[in-house]
Amino acid sequence: MPGQRDHRGTGPGLTAEAAQALVSVSADGLAILDTTGCFTFLNDAAADLLGSPAAELLGEPAPFTAGPEPTRTVRRLVPGGRSRELEYRLEPLPDGGRAVWFSDRTAVQRQQERLTAIARAAASVAGAFSLPTTLEAVAREMVMTAGVVAVQILALDDPAADLRILGMAGFGPAADFVDRLSACRRLGARVRFFDAFVGGEPVVEVHRKASIMADPRWEPLHEIMNRPDWDGFVAMPMVVRTRTVGVINAYYRAGEDPGPGSLAFLQAMADHAALAIDTASLLARTRTRAQSDERRRLARDLHDSVVQQLFSMRMQAKALRSRLDAPDAELAHLRPIAEELAGLSASALSDLRLLVFELRPLDLAEHGLLDAVRAHAESVRARTGLVIDVVTPGEPVLTGGLDTQEDLYRIVSEAVHNVVKHARASTVEVSLGVEADDLVVRIQDDGAGGGEPPESREQLGLVSMRERTERWGGRFAAGPGPRGGWTVRAAVPLRRLREEAALDKAVLEKAAQQQTGPEQAVRDKTVREEIGG
Repeated sequence: MPGQRDHRGTGPGLTAEAAQALVSVSADGLAILDTTGCFTFLNDAAADLLGSPAAELLGEPAPFTAGPEPTRTVRRLVPGGRSRELEYRLEPLPDGGRAVWFSDRTAVQRQQERLTAIARAAASVAGAFSLPTTLEAVAREMVMTAGVVAVQILALDDPAADLRILGMAGFGPAADFVDRLSACRRLGARVRFFDAFVGGEPVVEVHRKASIMADPRWEPLHEIMNRPDWDGFVAMPMVVRTRTVGVINAYYRAGEDPGPGSLAFLQAMADHAALAIDTASLLARTRTRAQSDERRRLARDLHDSVVQQLFSMRMQAKALRSRLDAPDAELAHLRPIAEELAGLSASALSDLRLLVFELRPLDLAEHGLLDAVRAHAESVRARTGLVIDVVTPGEPVLTGGLDTQEDLYRIVSEAVHNVVKHARASTVEVSLGVEADDLVVRIQDDGAGGGEPPESREQLGLVSMRERTERWGGRFAAGPGPRGGWTVRAAVPLRRLREEAALDKAVLEKAAQQQTGPEQAVRDKTVREEIGG
């Protein structure tokens, strides 16, 4: 104002012309409201942020209201159907009106929401051990961001093949979505996300819902697609190591523009989802390879023990027959051969029972983990003479589903196998107990493990034990013990054990309702897990 000094008391006063120039060139919106809250003045930036010429806004009610907070926000729908998040501040004027300063915070707020969603999605990829659980979490994080009302995460191997839904949010119940989509394809509907899958580039449709709802070829999906209030659509391919593994479909509410910032967010989420799918595939292949290696080991053991013993039995049987065919056969000479045959057959039978038990530890299903471990310990002792003490500090109640118990049993059996093969030990202690919130399985021997190189402990076996532990969110460690020997330790959260036990119970109850055998039910559950269903 004329004659007014600046706050520092230096320089000339701010003239009315200078103030008017500053208001005009300001990048923020500046406006004056009368006592009724209507516009009496707007600078160019204010009119641009509100989406209408200043002449049309003068005399119109402003969207800004006073409140206890000095700075507030309001959502403004501007011409064209887009919305803006305006941050504003009101200051009273001597005549009873108000001056208002405001700016567009839409991009900043969207970015903050997207960064939060990306961080949470990354945490779910790192912390979850089920692919569907992980991708359901990613889908939920995406619909929690402003503008996105529904999401589908689809795995796809070939455009001509059926797809798999790995994550979905915002549509409500849609169990038959894939069947309905197949019906639409048979009617000739153009499925745009296949274009994204084939081309490896995002497909953007700013206004998509109206065309789908008006197209009779999409009629099988009209009910599901009409539930969320959406308009725009983006199909973002999920690519890992130059291979497209699926797509993310994001549905935007009316007025939300899937612009560059939103596409960058979708790309980040697609990268996380693709990583989760690829990791699950790698783990499945690793697990299959470990199982194959374990079967080969059992085959080697079978060849080295039972097959050799049966060969010796055959040779001794031939010798016995030759003696019996001789005209001067004396029964006393036949006793050593008969005794050796009996010993070989008993040893072969014992080894064969052990190997069968290794292939399928039936005691797990019938008696539980603890009895299965004890039975295995007794079998190894009878075969090798190694003393194995199975202890349960505090006699814990061991819980968990059959899959969890089998993994823990395999850890024990693999560790004991390594002791027999490498440790030159006389005793082994296997303990199963609860420590804090974990079930801890510890195998400790008194052998020569403290001084031998790590590679002698069969790295593949250690990898398999670690994978079995980490499959259930656990922690694995193996190495020389504090008092010599070698120690293997696997700790699995009790929470995961209880969840798996509850899942097994539900599967068996459903099997009973459907008159399906429990073994078939458990196999069905395993198959569903292997394919990520």
